[in-house]
Amino acid sequence: MADTTFSKEEKAAIKAAVAEKKAQQAGADAAAACDEAIAAMTGTDKELAQAFHQLVTDNTDLAAKTWYGMPAYADADGKTVVAFKPGSKFKIRYATLEFQQAATLDDGNVWPVGFALTKLDDADKERIAQILRAAVRR
Repeated sequence: MADTTFSKEEKAAIKAAVAEKKAQQAGADAAAACDEAIAAMTGTDKELAQAFHQLVTDNTDLAAKTWYGMPAYADADGKTVVAFKPGSKFKIRYATLEFQQAATLDDGNVWPVGFALTKLDDADKERIAQILRAAVRR
């Protein structure tokens, strides 16, 4: 019986996480790995990832890295705050921004931590910039 616990894409992401941990322990350049992950993308995913990377750079002091093979951004403690998940990675129709527990987006008892992206206009970029600034406020 075939193991269907994880998809091929999920297994690849797990392998990427293991490789990232080993690279981190060896002192690899995490920001360069993020740049490489973005450069390897194509089409809309690449355009969105580049735009998001610029928004993170312009609006936060988060450090670029990879997380499960995806571009991600960490706080000073090395905790992932947000990751960009290209739609093509898991064969879905849109990319997503996924905020992790280190993000300070708490708003009452319920708040969003994920956002679907299909394109980014100026208003979208400003909204994401606001969310990023909120995610890193202390």
